[in-house]
Amino acid sequence: MSPNKMTHTNHSIYISSAQDMGRLKSESIDLVVTSPPYPMIEMWDDIMSAQNPSIKEALTSKPELAFELMHQELDKVWSECYRLLKDGGLMCINIGDATRSINKEFQLFNNHTRVVNACLSIGFINLPNIIWRKQTNAPNKFMGSGMLPCGAYVTLEHEWILVFRKGGKRNYLLDEAKKIRRESSFFWEERNKWFSDIWEVKGAKQRISNSLTRERNASFPLEIPFRLINMYSQQGDTVLDPFLGMGTTTIAAMLSQRNSIGIEIDDKLLPSIEDNIDSVSASALNDAIYQRYCAHLDFVKDRESAGKEVKYYNEFLKCKVMTAQETDMNLHYVNSIEKIDSAAYQCGYYDQVAVADHSSTKIDSLFFSARESIERRAKVRTPSESVIFK
Repeated sequence: MSPNKMTHTNHSIYISSAQDMGRLKSESIDLVVTSPPYPMIEMWDDIMSAQNPSIKEALTSKPELAFELMHQELDKVWSECYRLLKDGGLMCINIGDATRSINKEFQLFNNHTRVVNACLSIGFINLPNIIWRKQTNAPNKFMGSGMLPCGAYVTLEHEWILVFRKGGKRNYLLDEAKKIRRESSFFWEERNKWFSDIWEVKGAKQRISNSLTRERNASFPLEIPFRLINMYSQQGDTVLDPFLGMGTTTIAAMLSQRNSIGIEIDDKLLPSIEDNIDSVSASALNDAIYQRYCAHLDFVKDRESAGKEVKYYNEFLKCKVMTAQETDMNLHYVNSIEKIDSAAYQCGYYDQVAVADHSSTKIDSLFFSARESIERRAKVRTPSESVIFK
């Protein structure tokens, strides 16, 4: 890659409570993408009880009270997010409902409904939500009385991605703002997939190899925040994750040329967050960008092979696109990921390097869903095409 003009994004991590994010300026955030601890899921009992000791006592005999007290702690975070978001900014919350037996009484705890009601009372507008289907084929996934009626329970194989907006739609009054919006557009076929209300995305690995605090994490896979960031923000925006976990949202923001801020209450998790981010190289991000591009080339090829038209052309990407809105779309390769200190990174991007110029010889993918398309292209590539794996 030649030394062309670069732009940068900044990524900060703070170890603190998300109930009070006073260090952050009001109306400074464009998008919130997060997955909080799920109330009434046992692995989160200790963290929740540390916020309010009454929760631990209620868990033994008053589960409905424990559920409400846990959500009252989350309510404080949603209120802070409302303060921090700009008018027109969006918030995406990945949360699952919980099932649990307390005092031999099994029941559902409806987390997503409780979060929706809380956010509406704060002033958010609820937009159409997404069901993230996480099917499992584990033989022991069914609960209750086995094959006997009246005592078996439905297995939850989905989670929710709740979508909220602060105020009305974002305004684009200046020409420069309109230009950045068009450059941040996504492919037509991505729109058709991403804006469906049911997502089938494989879950992330749950083990933490070097954690000082717990053995399992509840991180969503990279594809979840990547989609949401590209759907609901534009290049140069700032994304906040108030429950950073393993730093997946930070990586997705780097990949999408957005700034990010992550808040994590568990200080013992910081080494794992740093390891996770440090393990992602600029070349790995560039391979993911190129994989996205090649998946689009496959879409165009298949569509034209079926005798269907692809009408427009994107000069920067050097490929056909379906709509005029995609003709200004830009994908920028990463030049460097620099660690400023233990809790801050700067990511640099090339501004004028054509996405088609990338090459790599590694076989892997940040996005599992891209692999099949990539392998197919690798088998039939011409001499001028490059191998496109990470």
